[in-house]
Amino acid sequence: MGSIRESRVVKRSAMSLMRRPVLQLNASYEALRIIPAMRALTLVTKGKATVELATNKLVYPGIYLPSVIRLLAYRHVPVRLQVTTRRNILMRDGYRCQYCGLKLHRDQATMDHVIPKVRGGPSSFTNCVAACKSCNGRKGEKTLDEAGLKLMKRPAHPSYFTAFYSMDKELQSNWHSDWNIYIRDQ
Repeated sequence: MGSIRESRVVKRSAMSLMRRPVLQLNASYEALRIIPAMRALTLVTKGKATVELATNKLVYPGIYLPSVIRLLAYRHVPVRLQVTTRRNILMRDGYRCQYCGLKLHRDQATMDHVIPKVRGGPSSFTNCVAACKSCNGRKGEKTLDEAGLKLMKRPAHPSYFTAFYSMDKELQSNWHSDWNIYIRDQ
């Protein structure tokens, strides 16, 4: 009975290793995305990528779990348009209320239209901001002047690497300091 339990623990541990985040670089060393270790190992074993930086976790004799891989052939990446979603707005604003500056938990965070929708305000990156429930309720369907509120910063369209720099809680748990040399220079 004990060996079955130990076997399950080993399998769970191995599976969690295979889900570990790996930074994927293009052949030109530009950061493309974060992928699971299983996908990274598949690309390496198929000869489509090389390990740039490995962890100290042994997955097979002589093979260490990668932390950063680089594609061997350059992959053209079209310009990606980010969709205006609540999550993208909150990430762009760093989960911080743009009226009072309060750091927000995902459950407390709301998305507010600077120019209210009932007054013709679009649902766009330049008109939506993260707000706490209190400030959002205070503003309601009023303009900033009518509500007596001021924005901490003007809302703008996020850059391509917003996900890397915003460091929301999900990304923080996946972020590795050894990735900085590949991401910060971009």
